[in-house]
Amino acid sequence: MLDIKKIRENKKDIEKSLLKRIDKKDLDLDKILKLDDQRKEYLLEVEQLQAERNKSSKTKPDAKTIKAMKALGEKINFLEASLFAVEDELQEALAALPNIVADEVVAGGKENNKIIKTFSDKPKLNFEAKNHVDLATDLGLIDYERAAKMSGAGFWAYIGDGALLEWALLNYFADYHRDNNYTFIIPPYLLTEQSAFTSGHLPKFKDDLFWATKDKLCLNATSEMMLGNYHRDEMLDTKSLPLKYYAYSTCFRREAGSYRAEERGMIRGHQFNKIEMFQFTKPADSWTAFDELLKHAENLVEGLGLHYTSVQLAAGDCSAAMAKTIDIEVWIPSMNGYKEVSSVSNALDYQARRGNTRFKDTDGKNKFVHTLNASGLATSRIFPAILEQYQQADGTVKIPEALRKYMGDKEFLGK
Repeated sequence: MLDIKKIRENKKDIEKSLLKRIDKKDLDLDKILKLDDQRKEYLLEVEQLQAERNKSSKTKPDAKTIKAMKALGEKINFLEASLFAVEDELQEALAALPNIVADEVVAGGKENNKIIKTFSDKPKLNFEAKNHVDLATDLGLIDYERAAKMSGAGFWAYIGDGALLEWALLNYFADYHRDNNYTFIIPPYLLTEQSAFTSGHLPKFKDDLFWATKDKLCLNATSEMMLGNYHRDEMLDTKSLPLKYYAYSTCFRREAGSYRAEERGMIRGHQFNKIEMFQFTKPADSWTAFDELLKHAENLVEGLGLHYTSVQLAAGDCSAAMAKTIDIEVWIPSMNGYKEVSSVSNALDYQARRGNTRFKDTDGKNKFVHTLNASGLATSRIFPAILEQYQQADGTVKIPEALRKYMGDKEFLGK
């Protein structure tokens, strides 16, 4: 959520930033400022009338005074109702605004995304390569049919060495983050509406979430949702910042709409495993933290020896809560393209305002922290990338060296 004070003081700059990601017809900051003006007017009038009532209450009441006090009370009640209505409308309007974007983030959508780094070369196979679905099925790593029987389309079951490979990836990620002094959290998977609002998923992305409607709880779409709420409504110790966490969770996404033919298998699904990095920082440190998270995510992919690119997203392709995002996209040969395995993002104070997460600065003032997150990593596209980039002519798959210690020093899947 944006700061109404900053909107008032820097309206032109904020409007310019927001127009990088939304249409001018959908942006009306003047309306928001008018609502805030109206809120202030109602608040001032309520306070003045309350002061008048308090002053009158100290005198000995007579019939005339009692009648006047009753009328005053009715007027205060009316104005308070009007105040609450305007405050709700203002909060709804502010909540609908996306975050501002960093100066270097360009306007537009995917067409303006920019590759800023490429790691290694595309693997060259001198035999007829298979896609990851056929490899996983032929090697007995993934069971799509029985998973669909249990849960429907968009789900899969890991079996045998496939389950071991999945678990090896998660252990590899977790060990890396532990060695870099991040604190491990295994959070709950169900969240309240307030938690989904704090993370920025509500109200805009409500239909993308799975809901337990009876209890008004949603299944997490990413551990970012839980971690961003971990210190909600807290005043953090300045000396403790930055706070660095990593969390494991199974993630659930509705993924509405039809899948393209090349997106079968694990590329798009309703359930997948992910480890998420998250930091709470002082505002002055958030871009240093961003660079750190990006480096960690890139190191993990490089440690697996996978060809990938790092892509800076244009404003319209960033999540609404994020001021800047760099995606790490791994090469999937059968698709002749890249798929995102980590999004490294800085939300500035957008989520912290929604969650009221603050710290006391050296000047003694209460300020909102900055929040940052990065997948570290999601497995559902790393797994296919390993199968396709490491496949061998005899139909087996070479296991990346970094994972072998988690798989009994096994070198190949299918042998």
